[in-house]
Amino acid sequence: MPTAKKLPSGSWRCQVYSHSIVLTDKDGNIAYDENGNIKKKRIYESFTSDDTTKRGKVEAESMANDFILNRKDKKKKKFRDVDMTLLQAIDKYIDQHSESLSPTTLKDYDSIKRNGFQDIMLLKLKEFDEDVLQDAINRESKRVSKSRCKNPKPISPKRLRNEYGLIRPVLKKYRKDIDFEEITLPQVAPRNPELLPPEIIFDIIKGTDIELAVLLAMWLSFSQSEIRGLTKSNSINGDYLTIREVIVDGKDGPVKKEIGKNKYRNRRHKIPARIKELINKVEGDVLVPMSGSAIYNKWIRLLDEHELPHITFHDLRHVNASVMALLRIPDKYAQERGGWKSDKVMKRVYQQTFSEERENVDKKIDAYFEKKMQHECNTKKKKST
Repeated sequence: MPTAKKLPSGSWRCQVYSHSIVLTDKDGNIAYDENGNIKKKRIYESFTSDDTTKRGKVEAESMANDFILNRKDKKKKKFRDVDMTLLQAIDKYIDQHSESLSPTTLKDYDSIKRNGFQDIMLLKLKEFDEDVLQDAINRESKRVSKSRCKNPKPISPKRLRNEYGLIRPVLKKYRKDIDFEEITLPQVAPRNPELLPPEIIFDIIKGTDIELAVLLAMWLSFSQSEIRGLTKSNSINGDYLTIREVIVDGKDGPVKKEIGKNKYRNRRHKIPARIKELINKVEGDVLVPMSGSAIYNKWIRLLDEHELPHITFHDLRHVNASVMALLRIPDKYAQERGGWKSDKVMKRVYQQTFSEERENVDKKIDAYFEKKMQHECNTKKKKST
């Protein structure tokens, strides 16, 4: 137990050993004693009470004891942390960041816990090093996806990187001694899907229950979450359709959010005649009352029925971007319509757009799609005669 001593001033001081520092000579080199041992200087923490009575002595000693106990608790905590399993550490990480993570991110983290890196999830953090982690990544890269397709393949490099994007910060928090720069991941090959021409898409979706959803994606460049959030009461104002909320899939089901992925996604488009016609046929308030998986599965099934190559539902936004490039729509209008923020997709919007010019852009795009739709109708008529 540390004992306080009375100073000439009458105050009480209690000193407690804190740590040692290595001594150096005048040239900055480590100093050694005559036995060849490194010279160290002991550093003490001082706790002082200005109360000159015995109460001051007790107060100084109490502060010193608190310091000792807290230091021991920190050491124990550090030991307990590295004694956690990776799965426990992930749960702790998610719990600490749950307020700042999106519902889709939380859902993905839950999927990673259940499917990814299963051979190391129960390893204790203290058992990890660069070799253990690299071997786990190499094995995970060969893990066969639990896809419903007939011939499931190993998970993609992109998926592996997403999984590692959770594992790495968790390990890095508790194992600062691991050199993460030594870890290598498979390269992600650029994805360049062979997009379907709009006239073919018009042909296969006409009269189906996902026609409206597909047109909203291909024609107006709305994402799946934006489409699911559209309602007659909140999204439509006269001839305009505005993104005011989105619906994403969380761990416990659909989650409604008032804002999109970024502020540029909350945009407004004039409603083309064909889309307005389909909206008027919708019963109820929600324009596309389907889950995200239902929309996607219906789209893929439609492609299979017509023996067409698979493109994702999200690729319909790429079709829209390609059409705007084909029509030479100025970048600032194209980016505004698509709601893109990053210049990796489109150049960023640097200035406001004039409403009259924007209206002309809308008309030009509508005219293109209407022409393609009419072409598909005329082709069918010729075949029937």
